[in-house]
Amino acid sequence: MNPLRDWQKDSLWAVLALLLLLALPLASPSRVVIDFIIRLCAMGLLATSLNMLVGYGGMVSFGHAMFFGSGAYVFALMLQKASVSVPVALLSAVVACAVLAAVIGAICVRLKGIYFSFLTLAFQMLLHSIIITWTSMTGGDQGLTGGIPRPVFWGIDLAQSQHMYVFCCVMAVGGLLAMRLLMQSPFGYTLRMLRDNEDRAAYLGVNVWRVRLYAFVLAGVFAGLGGVVMSLFVSGAFPDFSYWTMSGEAVFMIMMGGIHVFIGPLVGAGLLQIFNDTVTRFTPYHGLALGVVILLFTLGFQRGVTDIFRVLRRPSHEAPSAKETS
Repeated sequence: MNPLRDWQKDSLWAVLALLLLLALPLASPSRVVIDFIIRLCAMGLLATSLNMLVGYGGMVSFGHAMFFGSGAYVFALMLQKASVSVPVALLSAVVACAVLAAVIGAICVRLKGIYFSFLTLAFQMLLHSIIITWTSMTGGDQGLTGGIPRPVFWGIDLAQSQHMYVFCCVMAVGGLLAMRLLMQSPFGYTLRMLRDNEDRAAYLGVNVWRVRLYAFVLAGVFAGLGGVVMSLFVSGAFPDFSYWTMSGEAVFMIMMGGIHVFIGPLVGAGLLQIFNDTVTRFTPYHGLALGVVILLFTLGFQRGVTDIFRVLRRPSHEAPSAKETS
């Protein structure tokens, strides 16, 4: 394994992906395609950041959307009420999500299994209740309506759809690349070690609580970036961003796309969006149809799409390992 070569390869793939996304409006200028990509950027960041905890750390969070909603609200509030520049609002959202994740994570990562999962859900519902009841600040159940100002910065005018599309794509690709490099770093492999054998890692001198807390904070920050992208897309922020159903969708994305391949959650986010956009046109029983699809993946395939391809590509003499994550 050559870390420098891996870093160069991942960076090259990120540049190629960004160029492809930037060229896509030229090939298909449809507003539907552009909106789909922007939503995919937001949900891809949310799902991939959650997989940092689930796939790499073995920590299943049921409340990850609290950071998605926090990033959206802080970013929108800073622009709408504080009248700051976009970079300052973005930095404020990142710092707020990091602080929130550090406070909540310091408590949650001490627990394991279902106790960790439900404690994250409890904190998410607490945050959602604050958003609903603090009407003067958050707009209550109506959300932050009226749009958010988008002052020009560094020659970038987010009021123009082309500029906003490029900005969201750069944010998403940059965030995904950063997560990929983190998971391929010694920190990422330490996180895998904790997932596979916590007792052995502790015996080797790893501070289990600290590593898991770092992972929790990083995952919260990247989920907050996804919330910023979604806030730009809807020109506001809404309580649904931090509701338990949003966390559930992120879990569905991981299950559909795959846990053991880095781009699996991104693939799952795209599949879920396509599924939602298609099914709602033909039937009002969207939840029932989604449940059937999830059962198909969990009970039928027992793995996500990218995991299936990974198994098919594995040489026949190699035994599959359910704990591998690349």
